[in-house]
Order: sequence, then structure tokens, then C-alpha cells
Amino acid sequence: MRDKTSIFHKLFGIVLHLFRKEQIESDPMKYLIAGLGNMDNEYYGTRHNVGFEVIDALNEKHEAKIKHERLGELSQIKHRGRTLYLLKPSTYMNRSGKAVQYWMEKLNIQKENIFVVVDDLNLDFGKIRIRTKGSDGGHNGLKDIQQYIGKDYVRLRVGIGNTFHKGQQVDFVLGKWSEEEKEKLPGIIKQCSDAILSFSFRGINQTMSNFNN
Repeated sequence: MRDKTSIFHKLFGIVLHLFRKEQIESDPMKYLIAGLGNMDNEYYGTRHNVGFEVIDALNEKHEAKIKHERLGELSQIKHRGRTLYLLKPSTYMNRSGKAVQYWMEKLNIQKENIFVVVDDLNLDFGKIRIRTKGSDGGHNGLKDIQQYIGKDYVRLRVGIGNTFHKGQQVDFVLGKWSEEEKEKLPGIIKQCSDAILSFSFRGINQTMSNFNN
């Protein structure tokens, strides 16, 4: 009897998984844009929170209503018939995967319509790189997302540079933008925001061609 019950539960789990997968694949006009960062006030204005700054800029531009939801702040904007859900995970950077997976499934969004924005030490300040898959590159936020949904999702890396002395990486990443960086930052944020809107309407290939610098 226990064996039959166990088999039933396994079959039920497979059916439920396939049902969820079908739901996710059924709505190509919905997108989840996740900007990574840390919610505490002490982290605002730091290099590590540039993902949040991109989401904030989109919210401001579209006058989006922000809601405090499970595992993060969520808003919604429309762009040329597409619906973009903008997420700022409240799980801290290193635990971003749980929030991304939860809202991907909750909103029935297919994985190719996931777009993650993060900071990147390996790129010069002002450079951006968009990729459809790849390794986490040593970024703990991407590493956690990978554990939940795999490697094949779109990510936009925003270069923050690596102008720090040995042993000062954490202080640099969690440090505030310099005055010179602050002057250039709005243009970079706008470029990232435009890339997100392009991704939802023109697709990933044209977006990478137009925005990777």
C-alpha cells in the first residue's frame, strides 16, 4: 500500500510539474525583470545595488505603482503590448534565486522572458553586457539564481570597475558611487532601461547587437 501511495505521489508531482511548465510556456507577452540588490537603507547608493537603481528608474519613468509583496517589491508596466513585472527581491543579494523562481512561477512567465540586472566587477565602469546564458562569473546573486532556475536566462551585467586595492573588494562593491561616477550614472541607468524595453519588444538578438558595448 505504501508503494502504491508513493507511486501516486510521484506521478502527481510529475503531472503538476508539467502543468506548471505548460502554464509558464503559454504566455510569451509577459516578462519578469529582476534588478538585484539589498533592501536595507545602508545599501542604497552603493555599486552593488545598481540593479535596484535600474528598476527604480523604470518605475519612475512609467509612474508604476509599487507593492510590497512576498519576497520583494513588485510593480508592473506596459510597453508596446507587453507586460513587464519589475522585481526588487527582498531576500538579500545572495538569496535572489528564491524570489526569482517564486515570481516566475506565480506569474506564469517563461524562462526566456526572465531578465536579471546585476553589477559586475569584471567590466569597466559604464560598460554593459547582455547574455542569454553562462556562468555566474563569481557573482553570488547569479549563483543563487542558477541553483533555482538553471543557467539559461538573460542577464545584463553593469560594469562597476575594479579600482580597489587587494583585500578591499567588499568595501568597494558595497561602497557608494564616487562623485565622478554619479555624474555618468544616469546615462548608464537609462541605457540599461532602454535595453530592457528593447528586449521585451525587439527580442534578445537585436537587443544584444544594439546595446552590448
